[in-house]
Amino acid sequence: MTEVRTYRRPVSTWWWVGKRTYFVFVMRELSSIFIAWFVVFLLLLVAAVGRGEAAYEGFLDFAANPFVVVLNVVTFLFVVLHTVTWFSLTPKAMDVRSGGRPVPAWAVIASQYVGLAVVSVCVLWLVTR
Repeated sequence: MTEVRTYRRPVSTWWWVGKRTYFVFVMRELSSIFIAWFVVFLLLLVAAVGRGEAAYEGFLDFAANPFVVVLNVVTFLFVVLHTVTWFSLTPKAMDVRSGGRPVPAWAVIASQYVGLAVVSVCVLWLVTR
């Protein structure tokens, strides 16, 4: 009795680079690592502020390291990607209705950007006053 083996075409490690939707999906998943770094960075900042002026100055020295600056710029870009893709997915994940009728996807997305702008202005006001 012979064993029947089916042919399996080899798949490249970089299969996701060939199509834009796959690429954006993988980049969005990868952004989670950078989101985690952002949270750790902010927690380190809060801890340094809580320990006093010397610890805060030490944190600022750490944050001024060129590697950390580049990492934070890349992190910012991934945070923007994560935000844009999350806002775009919301109408597909939620069935928002007003008066029994579905709210258009553009209105759901626009309301999120308006909310982001309002919160950003409030934070800016708190930081700069």
